[in-house]
Amino acid sequence: MENMKLLAEWSYEPAKAHRGYTGKTLKINVGERTFEAKDVTEDMKEKFVGGRGFGLKLLWDAVKDTTKWNDPENEIVISGGPLCGITQYPGSGKFYAVFISPLTEQTYDSNAGGHFGPLLKFAGWDALEIQGKSDKDVVVVIDGDEGKVKIFESPFEDINAYSITETLHEYFSDPNDINDRKHVSVITAGKGAEHTYWGCLNSSFWDSHRKIARLKQAGRGGGGTVFRDKKIAALVVKSHNLSGTANDPVDVDTLTKVGLKLHKEIFTLDAKQCRMRTVGTPHLNEIMNEYHLLPTHNYKFGQHPEADKIHSKVYEKLFTQGIPDGCWYGCTLACAKAVDHYTIKTGPCKGQVVTVDGPEYETVAGLGSNVGVFDPEFTIEANFYADHYGLDTISLGTGIAFVCECYELGYITKEHTNGLELKFGNKDDIMELIHRMAEGKDEFAKIVGMGVRRMKDIFAEKFGAPRDILEKIGMEGQGIEVSEYVPKESIAQWGGYFLTLKGPQHDEAWLIFMDRVNKQLPTFEDKAEALHYFPNFRTWFSLVGLCKLPWNDIEPADNATKYPPQEAAKVPEHVQNYVDIFNAVTGKNITKEELILQSERVYNFQRVFQLRLGKGTRKHHNIPDRALGPVFPDEWEARAEYYDNELKQAGVNPEGMPTEEKIKKLNEIRRKQWEELVDAVYKRRGWDRNGIPTVETLKRLGIDYPEVVAVVEKHAKPEDRW
Repeated sequence: MENMKLLAEWSYEPAKAHRGYTGKTLKINVGERTFEAKDVTEDMKEKFVGGRGFGLKLLWDAVKDTTKWNDPENEIVISGGPLCGITQYPGSGKFYAVFISPLTEQTYDSNAGGHFGPLLKFAGWDALEIQGKSDKDVVVVIDGDEGKVKIFESPFEDINAYSITETLHEYFSDPNDINDRKHVSVITAGKGAEHTYWGCLNSSFWDSHRKIARLKQAGRGGGGTVFRDKKIAALVVKSHNLSGTANDPVDVDTLTKVGLKLHKEIFTLDAKQCRMRTVGTPHLNEIMNEYHLLPTHNYKFGQHPEADKIHSKVYEKLFTQGIPDGCWYGCTLACAKAVDHYTIKTGPCKGQVVTVDGPEYETVAGLGSNVGVFDPEFTIEANFYADHYGLDTISLGTGIAFVCECYELGYITKEHTNGLELKFGNKDDIMELIHRMAEGKDEFAKIVGMGVRRMKDIFAEKFGAPRDILEKIGMEGQGIEVSEYVPKESIAQWGGYFLTLKGPQHDEAWLIFMDRVNKQLPTFEDKAEALHYFPNFRTWFSLVGLCKLPWNDIEPADNATKYPPQEAAKVPEHVQNYVDIFNAVTGKNITKEELILQSERVYNFQRVFQLRLGKGTRKHHNIPDRALGPVFPDEWEARAEYYDNELKQAGVNPEGMPTEEKIKKLNEIRRKQWEELVDAVYKRRGWDRNGIPTVETLKRLGIDYPEVVAVVEKHAKPEDRW
């Protein structure tokens, strides 16, 4: 690669991290090519903590009430949080990207591993704001060694992730030392992000064992689409300031002690529990199938007779074993599995031998069972191209599953799809659709890439599909496609998906086993309490820069016997670990109760932010019929005895009743339960009947800033108070 053309440059003095914070944030406007350093106030640390909290606060200050996703003032804000970059405790390399989403048209936040978050901090910055729109493709470089930020004109004709990531690792490192590439991290998207609303952000890390750059994704919400709309080809960060104490923690001894305790659990128990070190998240494949939770044929079913073809034992043989697969230093959970020496079979990279990251459980379910394909090599190929093109595999899988069902119902035909036969299981044409989406030249592929919510509109208006059926089977909420678990048999999981801040993703609450299998949440109040605690607890990971997996994908051996079931689900000893390591890094003295309070502040601030952007009320918490129960007779008949019993338990005798009538009756029952759940959850969260946080709640949390209160007072109505 020839020397890149320098368009703008700015010098700075890199701030050293102290107690987890550098105290500085960086704002870059790629359109105006300007740079600005800002101070982090004590109030910002106290009320917003870091990570997602910092991202939301900086985005709030940057946009207007009317800002749309593709306006220049929309930002991508990247921040890791005070614990991001520690090496003593597993899962400490996460950053959160915050932006206004093209899918939901409200704030979204998505997390990624890799080395970008830690290296950004060690280059001197607690957060990075990217604003503006460039007139040409650019590469933005933050060099913490030189103390310079540079904007280059991109030299790349092919801006897909794998095409440029390793090149940039090489370009910005010592040419005489291949392992120097670990001091560089790159964020990319791709042509798929440019031509769809499903764009993801790929965050790289140098795998010193394989001698290649690998990718982790901030997948959800369309952050990669915003990235490409700004004409950013890549963000690069560089820093040699790497050590076990680069975060400057207050109490290294406690940090080390707590970390060693978890390392021991992982080494001794993982093989007996989730097998993260051998198969990673695909250990869930057969478990979900067993419990009717594996999404199959657009969530119609939760099981399939061919599911054994994509069980974890299959992937265990495909994943390279014996190589530590952590995506940040010190993570012995090592779930970042890879398939080495895979020969690409289709598309522009056909014939190339590559390493493929994953696939994760979500990818196997979304681009496997949900689209009716039970071929592990197809999921690997689809995973590769999704990363390469910058596409979120969850939205991609759920979106294509919707297309397949519409095709099988006759609502769309080969005439609409430009010759593709998009039946469930037709893997060749499904793969061709993915390639067409990335190419951006096929009209139907462009429609698909706009997401399920907009597909419903277009299929009805342009192709004459029945709108009422599309609404029932289109698995989206707030504009975002549903994550890859069947939610229909757990009332609490309806809330875990569809009463979220940003749409149905599982980073707030996964309560299916607690609710339905273990029956630990019998009342609506119990469900509401769980939908208060778990979303707030999981939010905390996003504030401090931690991965969720070391919390409950490994547990102390006596966790289930030492605590009552509802308490055991919290994994209390690990909760205390988090309290201890937060205090050890920052010097604060929070309790487990204050941990939840930290999250509540940000959670409610984000809810008000949604309201400010014209969303954030009860009507935007939509849930499709397919998420509540069967829509068509074949779904009912697949589990007829089970669903008949559901009616009986509700006091309805199903004998002699036509299946269509049974479906209608169960839907009526569950719609009523949904409304009861919404009321209970809103009340527990301190929101009014319309889902708006009350001024009293804002005051209790200490986020009653005048501009925040003003938004609530503008929209809240007296008749909506409890």
